Amino acid sequence: MEDISNTISLPGFMAGLGVEQMNNGACTGTEWYKTNGDVITSYSPADGKIIASVSQAGPDDYEKIILKAREAYTIWSSIPAPKRGEIVRQIGLRLREYKHELGSLVSYEMGKVYQEGLGEVQEMIDIADFAVGLSRQLYGNTMHSEREKHRMYEQYHPIGVVGVISAFNFPVAVWAWNAMIALVCGDVVIWKPSSKVMLSAIAVHKIIEKTLLDNNVPEGVLNLIAGSSSSIGDLMLSDRRVALVSVTGSTKVGRHVSKIVGQRLGKTILELGGNNAIIISQHANLHLALLGSLFGAIATAGQRCTSTRRLIIHEDIYEDFKRKLIAAYKQLRIGHPLNEHSILGPLIDTDAVNQFLDAQKHIIEEGGSIAYGGSVLSGDGFESGCYVIPCIAEVENHYKIVHEETFAPIVYLIKYKTIEEAVDINNNVPQGLSSSIFSNNIMETEYFLSNRGSDCGIANVNIATNGAEIGGAFGGEKDTGGGRESGSDSWKAYMRRQTNTINYSTELPLAQGITFNLENNQV
Repeated sequence: MEDISNTISLPGFMAGLGVEQMNNGACTGTEWYKTNGDVITSYSPADGKIIASVSQAGPDDYEKIILKAREAYTIWSSIPAPKRGEIVRQIGLRLREYKHELGSLVSYEMGKVYQEGLGEVQEMIDIADFAVGLSRQLYGNTMHSEREKHRMYEQYHPIGVVGVISAFNFPVAVWAWNAMIALVCGDVVIWKPSSKVMLSAIAVHKIIEKTLLDNNVPEGVLNLIAGSSSSIGDLMLSDRRVALVSVTGSTKVGRHVSKIVGQRLGKTILELGGNNAIIISQHANLHLALLGSLFGAIATAGQRCTSTRRLIIHEDIYEDFKRKLIAAYKQLRIGHPLNEHSILGPLIDTDAVNQFLDAQKHIIEEGGSIAYGGSVLSGDGFESGCYVIPCIAEVENHYKIVHEETFAPIVYLIKYKTIEEAVDINNNVPQGLSSSIFSNNIMETEYFLSNRGSDCGIANVNIATNGAEIGGAFGGEKDTGGGRESGSDSWKAYMRRQTNTINYSTELPLAQGITFNLENNQV
């Protein structure tokens, strides 16, 4: 294992982003509120150093923001969609200007390596571009009426206030997935970021503030409320004034969200846990399969909802593939995420490290074995205690720990005999987010993509389970929540659907041929 965790002097990106040593936690897009809640300090998992602090927002701040948001909605929803798209276009341009600075902060605050930090900001830019085009394509459908001289069609209207509760692993991109689409749909947005990465969220609002001011965007269109989940999060979930809540988090969090929002019959988009598998066939290009498995398992230190958790490997190639995978793991360069040579950075915090270690205990207790890695790194450059050697474990799919999502770089190796058995193993977990098969056998790949195949929301062939493009709808089934974000027609979730029937005759025929005649035809 090559150690490249040399001491790195931090670049001067903080001042350029407008993040200060102490930051307020509430913003209406163009106005920052003085907040007086509990102070939360952000420590970098890269080196354990303090980055900056946030005075968190409280219930009073939330109430002020929701009132501003509702007031802004009446104005924003009346602006033509293409003009809303023009604002989003300019937001994308601002993000382009600050790609390096924001990507560096995401990397330093969350721990993902610099290239992934840049990639996350690029996702924001890409979804802004997508939304600009979408602003001219918020289409409905027309249908033929069964009644003469009647016309039927569907149209979509803005839904109102959209709440976005994002997780630590994608500090800024998931907000953009939701916010850019919601904006062109005519909605306003309130963002509650993860308490672990509040600075990245504050930086985003500092960046876009000028664009909003230059275009006289009403105060309250894009809002930030940085506070605890127990106070701010639950307030948003129970608030009838919030038409839609989009939540990214664990399945446990999703159940909590569903219970609260469901009581008021509100709408949700839930992007929850994954337990993603790659099937590696004896007919696969093993070089591609190795690269895909490596990226899938260790990208973001295994802290993506689409991270590869299970490798389902044909028995004929199992031992050979295991040997090659271990050899590849031994070449991983673990180090400071801002070091451009690092391939693997730290976990988000020591709690995540403890979960990583605890999962390995369960693997052993249930009869599995550790084939490689699994230890915590210490010493020069690893003082934060958040760096680990990623783990390769040999297990059986029925183990309880295998059915749980451990948000850490642990990948499970499982043997199979037939493609039918491999698909059954893939499907036999509670989660259903992403899946993949590496095979050059078209009968296998088509079976995997058929209704008898993968039961996940995402099913890939000859690429990894992670690294989704913004153009496709993102989301999963079963315990993953069933929501969809980002591309395709996911925009429909941010609008209310309306069916319209217009009678342009002088008669009033009823549907299904029903007659309703008054006595003597008198009205």
